[in-house]
Amino acid sequence: MAAAIKAAERGAQVSLIERGTVGGTCVNVGCVPSKVMIQAAHVAHVRRVSPFDSGLQATAPDIRRDRLLAQQQARVDELREAKYVKMVHSHESIRLINGNARFAGPHSLTVATAQGEESIAFDRCLIATGARPAIPKIAGLADTPYWTSTEALVAPHIPARLIVLGSSVVALELAQAFARLGSAVTVLARSTLFSRDDPAIGETLTEAFRAEGITVLEHTQAQQISYRDQAFHVDTGQDVLRADELLVATGRQANTESLNLQLAGVTHDEQGRIQVDTTMRTSSADIFAAGDCSTHPQFVYIAAAAGTRAAMNMTQGDATLDLSIVPTVVFTEPQVATVGLSEPEAQARGLSVDSRTLTLDNIPRALANFETRGFIKLVVVRADGRLLGVQAVAPHAGEIIQSAALAIRAKMTVEELADQLFPYLTMVEGLKLAAQTFNKDISQLSCCAG
Repeated sequence: MAAAIKAAERGAQVSLIERGTVGGTCVNVGCVPSKVMIQAAHVAHVRRVSPFDSGLQATAPDIRRDRLLAQQQARVDELREAKYVKMVHSHESIRLINGNARFAGPHSLTVATAQGEESIAFDRCLIATGARPAIPKIAGLADTPYWTSTEALVAPHIPARLIVLGSSVVALELAQAFARLGSAVTVLARSTLFSRDDPAIGETLTEAFRAEGITVLEHTQAQQISYRDQAFHVDTGQDVLRADELLVATGRQANTESLNLQLAGVTHDEQGRIQVDTTMRTSSADIFAAGDCSTHPQFVYIAAAAGTRAAMNMTQGDATLDLSIVPTVVFTEPQVATVGLSEPEAQARGLSVDSRTLTLDNIPRALANFETRGFIKLVVVRADGRLLGVQAVAPHAGEIIQSAALAIRAKMTVEELADQLFPYLTMVEGLKLAAQTFNKDISQLSCCAG
């Protein structure tokens, strides 16, 4: 959509081919419905338990899944109509074709529609076919009625027992949401939670999950799965776990295998992801790719930015996408947010770095909220104190991380960051306090010390 709109604005005649529902993953089965569900689960959680229960009587909520689901779907439908359907119809130069496309050559497509096959010639083409849940090869899994995130988000019921396979973003966001809505949740992690990130992230989130009653089984894999007597049976080699539903969230796979990429001269990696350069151009000069079907990080804001720049380059422009500083957020509680390099990543690049980790019990706003589980970590160049990366596990970490991204972009040192004015009693003030720890003992400072 981002590419189609930008190309139309720049005078192109655009054919937008969609084989499913307009709007793609984000609005239909990804970002929007998941965040609605996560927020509802958060409200249910704080009604049931909060740091203020001694003065505010907690009340276990009556979870009405059918009404929550109707509210969630209404918001999805509303945003799809406003941000996708109407946008297509508002541009006369965009033609929406409902069908399944495949390449017939480097400048032509064959599109299978309800009316038959249609041939389309093009000067430039953008591939933005996204990705879908990847299903691991586990004995017996294919013969069971397992969920992916797509089914879980629209499930009409909250299962009494839920097993989640996976240890990263989608698995953990939904595991916590279902737990807060009433499921007894068990997470199976092949290694640890967020094993590719700074180890402190996974350790902190594991502690938070277990404190909420979520079972986290580290270094545990499903060896065989069966479904009988209305229950899933998951054999880990050490035990057989049972649950009413099974959520598989172990990664995503590019939607490229049916495109006949070889006929267009477009190369891809072993996962089917299309290889692109900084201009989004593929190995075929007039074909571009963006989003989750490419080798870019799988975030909707990167997909939109890539699509916009691809459209500019497809219409005689010269735009590149800089992915050197990418802020990320995981909407668990506490949230996980990162930008730049972690300490292990910096060391792997041969950089001499220093770091400081500030626990939340040093941040006045966290103390006032009685929410002190988590930390903010700064990674800097040892020689000059220039900020390289920030990792945060904290309430509202997603609102903190963009300030960190801007500081890294500006090549700020921790001394310069510590010297900035931050509003008092905000979580983002933790960045300033963390920067101050490189040169001061902040326990000896007053609450709002400059």
